[in-house]
Amino acid sequence: MSKAVNGTFKSIEQARNTREDLIGSDIPQDLIYIDEEAQVIRVKMPPEEAREVHEIFDRHGITY
Repeated sequence: MSKAVNGTFKSIEQARNTREDLIGSDIPQDLIYIDEEAQVIRVKMPPEEAREVHEIFDRHGITY
């Protein structure tokens, strides 16, 4: 079962760089959502795989 991992970003550039890093880590593009208005990046995936997303968020300064 998938669950959303949400993170808050400060700039759209930060969100785009994070998205590219997530895609580079073999996370499918269609599971990554960026809400520019709310400044939230959301990744839908099984909870057991969330650790990798948290590591990437940490690397880019995304708050979760």
